[in-house]
Amino acid sequence: MKKRVLAAMLAGVMVLGLAGCGGSSDDKKEDAKTEDTAKDEDKESDGEHFEDTTITIFAAKSLNGVVDELIAMYNEEQPNVEVVASYDSSGTLMEQIEQGAACDLFFSAAQKQMDQLEGDELVVDGTRANVVNNQVCVVTYKGSDTKVTGLEDIDKAESFALADGSVPVGKYTRQAMVNAGMLDKVDDVSTITTQEVSDALGGIEINECANVGAVTAAVSEGSNEVGTVYKSDTYGLEDKLEILQVVGYDLTGDVIYPVAQIKNDEADDLESEAALDFLHFLTSDKAKEVYEKYLFDTDVE
Repeated sequence: MKKRVLAAMLAGVMVLGLAGCGGSSDDKKEDAKTEDTAKDEDKESDGEHFEDTTITIFAAKSLNGVVDELIAMYNEEQPNVEVVASYDSSGTLMEQIEQGAACDLFFSAAQKQMDQLEGDELVVDGTRANVVNNQVCVVTYKGSDTKVTGLEDIDKAESFALADGSVPVGKYTRQAMVNAGMLDKVDDVSTITTQEVSDALGGIEINECANVGAVTAAVSEGSNEVGTVYKSDTYGLEDKLEILQVVGYDLTGDVIYPVAQIKNDEADDLESEAALDFLHFLTSDKAKEVYEKYLFDTDVE
Protein backbone atom coordinates (compact mmCIF):
# COMPACT_ATOMS: atom_id res chain seq x y z
CA MET A 1 0.00 0.00 0.00
CA LYS A 2 2.81 2.36 1.01
CA LYS A 3 4.60 1.56 -2.25
CA ARG A 4 1.52 2.44 -4.31
CA VAL A 5 1.14 5.78 -2.47
CA LEU A 6 4.82 6.58 -2.94
CA ALA A 7 4.65 5.73 -6.63
CA ALA A 8 1.61 7.96 -7.08
CA MET A 9 3.37 10.81 -5.32
CA LEU A 10 6.47 10.41 -7.49
CA ALA A 11 4.33 10.34 -10.64
CA GLY A 12 2.63 13.57 -9.55
CA VAL A 13 5.97 15.24 -8.97
CA MET A 14 7.18 14.16 -12.43
CA VAL A 15 4.05 15.50 -14.13
CA LEU A 16 4.40 18.81 -12.32
CA GLY A 17 8.07 18.89 -13.22
CA LEU A 18 7.39 18.22 -16.88
CA ALA A 19 4.64 20.81 -16.94
CA GLY A 20 6.99 23.29 -15.36
CA CYS A 21 9.68 22.50 -17.93
CA GLY A 22 7.13 22.81 -20.74
CA GLY A 23 5.99 26.21 -19.52
CA SER A 24 9.54 27.41 -19.20
CA SER A 25 10.39 26.28 -22.77
CA ASP A 26 7.39 28.10 -24.22
CA ASP A 27 8.26 31.24 -22.31
CA LYS A 28 11.83 31.08 -23.57
CA LYS A 29 10.63 30.61 -27.13
CA GLU A 30 8.28 33.56 -26.78
CA ASP A 31 11.01 35.68 -25.21
CA ALA A 32 13.43 34.70 -28.01
CA LYS A 33 10.80 35.51 -30.63
CA THR A 34 10.16 38.93 -29.07
CA GLU A 35 13.88 39.61 -28.90
CA ASP A 36 14.39 38.65 -32.56
CA THR A 37 11.47 40.85 -33.60
CA ALA A 38 12.93 43.76 -31.67
CA LYS A 39 16.31 43.19 -33.34
CA ASP A 40 14.66 43.12 -36.78
CA GLU A 41 12.77 46.32 -36.01
CA ASP A 42 15.97 47.97 -34.81
CA LYS A 43 17.73 46.81 -37.99
CA GLU A 44 14.93 48.21 -40.16
CA SER A 45 15.02 51.46 -38.22
CA ASP A 46 18.79 51.71 -38.68
CA GLY A 47 18.38 51.15 -42.42
CA GLU A 48 15.67 53.75 -42.87
CA HIS A 49 17.74 56.89 -42.34
CA PHE A 50 21.30 57.83 -43.18
CA GLU A 51 23.27 59.99 -40.80
CA ASP A 52 23.74 63.62 -41.83
CA THR A 53 25.56 63.87 -45.15
CA THR A 54 25.58 65.90 -48.36
CA ILE A 55 25.67 64.55 -51.92
CA THR A 56 26.03 66.43 -55.19
CA ILE A 57 24.30 65.68 -58.48
CA PHE A 58 25.17 67.31 -61.81
CA ALA A 59 22.09 67.20 -64.04
CA ALA A 60 21.18 68.44 -67.50
CA LYS A 61 19.32 71.75 -67.54
CA SER A 62 16.22 70.06 -68.99
CA LEU A 63 15.99 68.01 -65.78
CA ASN A 64 15.82 71.02 -63.48
CA GLY A 65 12.14 70.85 -62.56
CA VAL A 66 11.79 67.08 -62.33
CA VAL A 67 14.98 66.52 -60.33
CA ASP A 68 14.06 69.29 -57.88
CA GLU A 69 10.75 67.51 -57.27
CA LEU A 70 12.44 64.13 -56.92
CA ILE A 71 14.91 65.56 -54.39
CA ALA A 72 11.99 66.81 -52.29
CA MET A 73 10.35 63.37 -52.47
CA TYR A 74 13.60 61.63 -51.55
CA ASN A 75 14.06 63.88 -48.53
CA GLU A 76 10.71 62.70 -47.20
CA GLU A 77 12.34 59.26 -46.94
CA GLN A 78 15.88 60.42 -46.18
CA PRO A 79 15.67 63.76 -44.34
CA ASN A 80 19.32 63.67 -43.27
CA VAL A 81 20.69 63.56 -46.82
CA GLU A 82 21.13 67.00 -48.34
CA VAL A 83 21.11 66.74 -52.13
CA VAL A 84 22.83 69.65 -53.88
CA ALA A 85 21.94 69.88 -57.57
CA SER A 86 23.88 71.76 -60.24
CA TYR A 87 22.13 72.26 -63.60
CA ASP A 88 23.71 73.16 -66.93
CA SER A 89 24.25 71.69 -70.37
CA SER A 90 25.51 68.11 -70.25
CA GLY A 91 28.66 69.12 -72.13
CA THR A 92 29.52 71.83 -69.62
CA LEU A 93 28.89 69.52 -66.66
CA MET A 94 30.99 66.77 -68.24
CA GLU A 95 33.90 69.17 -68.63
CA GLN A 96 33.59 70.23 -64.98
CA ILE A 97 33.72 66.59 -63.87
CA GLU A 98 36.77 65.95 -66.07
CA GLN A 99 38.45 68.98 -64.50
CA GLY A 100 37.98 67.51 -61.03
CA ALA A 101 34.77 69.07 -59.76
CA ALA A 102 33.42 67.18 -56.74
CA CYS A 103 30.37 65.30 -57.94
CA ASP A 104 28.60 62.11 -56.82
CA LEU A 105 26.05 61.60 -59.61
CA PHE A 106 25.78 62.69 -63.23
CA PHE A 107 22.39 62.75 -64.98
CA SER A 108 23.06 63.51 -68.65
CA ALA A 109 20.70 64.47 -71.48
CA ALA A 110 22.71 62.37 -73.92
CA GLN A 111 24.80 59.22 -74.09
CA LYS A 112 27.82 60.97 -75.63
CA GLN A 113 28.88 62.79 -72.46
CA MET A 114 28.37 59.72 -70.27
CA ASP A 115 30.31 57.59 -72.78
CA GLN A 116 33.23 59.99 -72.56
CA LEU A 117 33.28 59.96 -68.76
CA GLU A 118 33.07 56.18 -68.79
CA GLY A 119 35.97 56.06 -71.23
CA ASP A 120 37.91 58.29 -68.84
CA GLU A 121 37.16 55.77 -66.06
CA LEU A 122 35.29 58.37 -64.01
CA VAL A 123 32.05 56.36 -63.76
CA VAL A 124 31.57 53.83 -60.95
CA ASP A 125 31.27 50.39 -62.54
CA GLY A 126 27.79 48.89 -62.64
CA THR A 127 25.92 52.08 -61.74
CA ARG A 128 25.06 53.45 -65.20
CA ALA A 129 21.38 53.23 -66.17
CA ASN A 130 19.19 54.65 -68.93
CA VAL A 131 16.31 56.46 -67.24
CA VAL A 132 14.11 58.37 -69.71
CA ASN A 133 13.67 59.28 -73.37
CA ASN A 134 12.72 62.74 -74.60
CA GLN A 135 11.67 64.40 -77.85
CA VAL A 136 12.85 67.53 -79.61
CA CYS A 137 10.11 70.06 -80.35
CA VAL A 138 9.94 73.15 -82.52
CA VAL A 139 8.23 75.81 -80.42
CA THR A 140 7.08 79.41 -80.70
CA TYR A 141 5.64 81.84 -78.19
CA LYS A 142 1.89 82.17 -77.79
CA GLY A 143 0.38 84.64 -80.24
CA SER A 144 3.46 84.81 -82.46
CA ASP A 145 1.49 84.29 -85.72
CA THR A 146 4.58 82.54 -87.10
CA LYS A 147 4.43 80.97 -90.56
CA VAL A 148 6.67 78.14 -89.39
CA THR A 149 4.97 74.75 -89.06
CA GLY A 150 8.00 72.69 -88.13
CA LEU A 151 11.66 72.02 -88.66
CA GLU A 152 11.61 71.79 -92.46
CA ASP A 153 10.25 75.32 -92.95
CA ILE A 154 11.97 76.91 -89.98
CA ASP A 155 13.71 79.28 -92.43
CA LYS A 156 10.44 81.23 -92.57
CA ALA A 157 11.12 82.60 -89.09
CA GLU A 158 12.65 85.98 -88.42
CA SER A 159 14.84 84.51 -85.67
CA PHE A 160 15.71 81.09 -84.31
CA ALA A 161 16.97 80.19 -80.82
CA LEU A 162 19.32 77.22 -81.12
CA ALA A 163 21.62 75.59 -78.59
CA ASP A 164 25.21 75.13 -79.73
CA GLY A 165 26.42 71.75 -80.94
CA SER A 166 27.99 70.72 -77.62
CA VAL A 167 24.55 70.88 -75.98
CA PRO A 168 22.50 67.71 -76.51
CA VAL A 169 19.37 69.49 -77.77
CA GLY A 170 21.55 71.43 -80.22
CA LYS A 171 23.17 68.20 -81.37
CA TYR A 172 19.82 66.42 -81.80
CA THR A 173 18.45 69.40 -83.76
CA ARG A 174 21.44 69.30 -86.10
CA GLN A 175 21.06 65.53 -86.49
CA ALA A 176 17.40 65.96 -87.43
CA MET A 177 18.30 68.63 -89.98
CA VAL A 178 20.95 66.35 -91.52
CA ASN A 179 18.49 63.45 -91.74
CA ALA A 180 15.88 65.77 -93.25
CA GLY A 181 18.35 66.84 -95.96
CA MET A 182 18.62 70.40 -94.63
CA LEU A 183 22.31 70.10 -93.67
CA ASP A 184 25.17 68.18 -95.27
CA LYS A 185 26.21 64.91 -93.64
CA VAL A 186 29.27 65.00 -91.40
CA ASP A 187 30.94 62.47 -89.10
CA ASP A 188 30.00 64.40 -85.94
CA VAL A 189 26.96 66.68 -86.17
CA SER A 190 27.96 68.50 -82.98
CA THR A 191 30.78 70.12 -84.99
CA ILE A 192 28.32 71.88 -87.31
CA THR A 193 28.60 75.54 -86.37
CA THR A 194 25.72 77.89 -85.80
CA GLN A 195 26.88 79.95 -88.77
CA GLU A 196 26.73 76.88 -91.00
CA VAL A 197 23.16 76.24 -89.85
CA SER A 198 22.27 79.86 -90.57
CA ASP A 199 23.81 79.70 -94.05
CA ALA A 200 21.90 76.50 -94.84
CA LEU A 201 18.68 78.25 -93.82
CA GLY A 202 19.25 81.26 -96.06
CA GLY A 203 20.98 83.48 -93.52
CA ILE A 204 18.32 83.33 -90.78
CA GLU A 205 19.22 85.14 -87.56
CA ILE A 206 20.21 82.54 -84.96
CA ASN A 207 20.55 83.17 -81.25
CA GLU A 208 23.14 80.62 -80.12
CA CYS A 209 22.26 79.47 -76.60
CA ALA A 210 24.45 77.81 -73.97
CA ASN A 211 21.78 75.35 -72.81
CA VAL A 212 18.19 74.35 -73.44
CA GLY A 213 16.96 76.53 -70.58
CA ALA A 214 18.27 79.59 -72.40
CA VAL A 215 16.45 78.52 -75.58
CA THR A 216 13.20 78.02 -73.64
CA ALA A 217 13.51 81.44 -72.04
CA ALA A 218 14.35 83.20 -75.32
CA VAL A 219 11.25 81.83 -77.05
CA SER A 220 8.77 81.98 -74.17
CA GLU A 221 9.71 85.61 -73.54
CA GLY A 222 9.31 86.45 -77.25
CA SER A 223 12.95 87.35 -77.85
CA ASN A 224 13.08 84.78 -80.66
CA GLU A 225 10.28 83.64 -82.92
CA VAL A 226 11.03 79.94 -82.79
CA GLY A 227 13.42 77.51 -81.14
CA THR A 228 14.07 73.83 -80.53
CA VAL A 229 13.65 72.48 -77.00
CA TYR A 230 12.71 69.19 -75.41
CA LYS A 231 9.08 68.27 -74.93
CA SER A 232 9.71 68.17 -71.19
CA ASP A 233 10.80 71.82 -71.29
CA THR A 234 7.28 72.85 -72.27
CA TYR A 235 5.83 71.47 -69.02
CA GLY A 236 4.29 74.30 -67.01
CA LEU A 237 4.70 76.76 -69.88
CA GLU A 238 1.55 75.84 -71.78
CA ASP A 239 0.33 79.42 -71.50
CA LYS A 240 3.57 80.80 -72.98
CA LEU A 241 4.75 78.21 -75.51
CA GLU A 242 3.09 76.58 -78.50
CA ILE A 243 4.48 73.33 -79.88
CA LEU A 244 4.63 73.56 -83.67
CA GLN A 245 6.13 70.11 -84.20
CA VAL A 246 7.26 67.15 -82.16
CA VAL A 247 10.25 65.97 -84.18
CA GLY A 248 10.17 62.20 -84.74
CA TYR A 249 12.78 59.76 -83.50
CA ASP A 250 13.37 58.82 -87.13
CA LEU A 251 15.07 62.21 -87.51
CA THR A 252 16.69 62.74 -84.10
CA GLY A 253 17.30 59.19 -82.97
CA ASP A 254 16.51 58.29 -79.36
CA VAL A 255 17.07 61.08 -76.83
CA ILE A 256 18.17 58.89 -73.93
CA TYR A 257 19.08 60.31 -70.52
CA PRO A 258 21.55 58.12 -68.59
CA VAL A 259 22.49 58.49 -64.93
CA ALA A 260 25.52 57.09 -63.10
CA GLN A 261 27.55 57.43 -59.95
CA ILE A 262 30.79 59.34 -60.45
CA LYS A 263 34.07 58.49 -58.75
CA ASN A 264 34.55 61.14 -56.09
CA ASP A 265 37.85 60.98 -54.20
CA GLU A 266 36.57 63.55 -51.70
CA ALA A 267 33.55 61.45 -50.66
CA ASP A 268 33.59 59.27 -47.55
CA ASP A 269 31.75 55.95 -47.31
CA LEU A 270 28.57 57.56 -45.98
CA GLU A 271 28.39 60.05 -48.86
CA SER A 272 29.04 57.31 -51.43
CA GLU A 273 26.36 55.05 -49.95
CA ALA A 274 23.83 57.87 -49.86
CA ALA A 275 24.64 58.81 -53.46
CA LEU A 276 24.03 55.24 -54.61
CA ASP A 277 20.79 55.16 -52.65
CA PHE A 278 19.59 58.35 -54.35
CA LEU A 279 20.55 56.89 -57.73
CA HIS A 280 18.35 53.88 -56.99
CA PHE A 281 15.54 56.26 -56.09
CA LEU A 282 15.97 58.11 -59.41
CA THR A 283 15.47 54.83 -61.26
CA SER A 284 12.56 53.59 -59.14
CA ASP A 285 8.92 53.10 -60.17
CA LYS A 286 7.97 55.94 -57.83
CA ALA A 287 10.27 58.29 -59.77
CA LYS A 288 8.84 57.11 -63.11
CA GLU A 289 5.48 58.67 -62.26
CA VAL A 290 7.17 62.04 -61.80
CA TYR A 291 9.12 61.79 -65.06
CA GLU A 292 5.91 61.05 -66.92
CA LYS A 293 4.22 64.06 -65.35
CA TYR A 294 7.01 66.19 -66.82
CA LEU A 295 6.36 64.65 -70.27
CA PHE A 296 9.35 62.30 -70.35
CA ASP A 297 9.01 58.85 -71.89
CA THR A 298 9.97 56.17 -69.34
CA ASP A 299 9.76 53.26 -71.78
CA VAL A 300 13.51 52.81 -72.18
CA GLU A 301 15.89 49.87 -72.10
